Formats: sequence, C-alpha cells, structure tokens
Amino acid sequence: MILTTTNNIENKPVKEYLGIVSGETIIGANIFKDFFAGIRDIVGGRSGSYERVLREAKDTALKEMEQQAQKLGANAIVGIDLDYETVGKSGGMLMVTSSGTAVKI
Repeated sequence: MILTTTNNIENKPVKEYLGIVSGETIIGANIFKDFFAGIRDIVGGRSGSYERVLREAKDTALKEMEQQAQKLGANAIVGIDLDYETVGKSGGMLMVTSSGTAVKI
C-alpha cells in the first residue's frame, strides 16, 4: 500500500476514489516519562521517551487507517493528514489522528 501526503502519485493515475479513511490512537504518558522529560526541559536536549511515544502513536494511527483502506479494496491512500492533540484532565494523554483518501491506482 502506498501512503502519501500528496494528492496524487507521480506516473500512477488514480483509477477510483473509494472514500475517506482515518485512524486514531490515544496514548498516555506515564509519570516516569513526564519526570524525565521535565528534567530534559531544564537541562536541555531531546526527550527520547516522548519521541518514542509520538512515533508509536503515529504508526498505530497510520496502520489503522491503512487497514480501513484495505477493507475498501484500496492500494493507496493520498492526501494524508496527521494531527496531534493532548487530551485528558491535565493533558496527560496524546491523541494522534490520521486521515486520507483511499484510492485504487
């Protein structure tokens, strides 16, 4: 399956548009990750634990979207958009959504 943020794929014309597909995931960051990320904020540097959580959430949302597209008979998804939001009482949860158009090329 080809996944792209562009609206078309070079040298591969869209034969059929099958509809909008999406994937969502919500992942909580635990207290230890929050603590060590806070220390990183003070001393500087990247927060590897948060980066891993972000990557995992993105991959899960994309995989869910891809599975939806496969059920429709698609072999590509074009125009993919990824959105990141914090949710929950104190913003302790991360929500990642992906959406795009399932197509046959």
